[in-house]
Amino acid sequence: MAGIMMVKNMPLKVGHTLTVTGFPTEGAERFIMNIDYGDDIAFHMSVWLNTTSGYKDLVVYNTKQGGCWQEEIHTGLSPFKQTGLFKFTVTLTREEFLVILSDGSEVHFPNRMGACEYNDFSFEKGVLIRSFEIN
Repeated sequence: MAGIMMVKNMPLKVGHTLTVTGFPTEGAERFIMNIDYGDDIAFHMSVWLNTTSGYKDLVVYNTKQGGCWQEEIHTGLSPFKQTGLFKFTVTLTREEFLVILSDGSEVHFPNRMGACEYNDFSFEKGVLIRSFEIN
């Protein structure tokens, strides 16, 4: 299992797009990306790979406010594979995080915190990040 990778003080502002590329680590069941907001998580993306758990080939999105998880949003089949490079983007608007996955599918996840800027990111579980950039 890979450790936690943290990116601090790198602002993602309204109108900007975060682009992430990487690889799941060998044998990983899932990996996580969080856009942190103080002690809360404004955007949580949990990518479940082909596993024996209840989640299989699924991406789960959520927000953690005041220590409590909010309502999850699940999407259809995940384009993420156990092996191979992945790429996705997250564009911040005042209303939502627009996620575009490598297969071109779009996910519209609400900006529940309502902030116009997020500065801290974390990746955990089974992932090796190759590039991380904000434009």
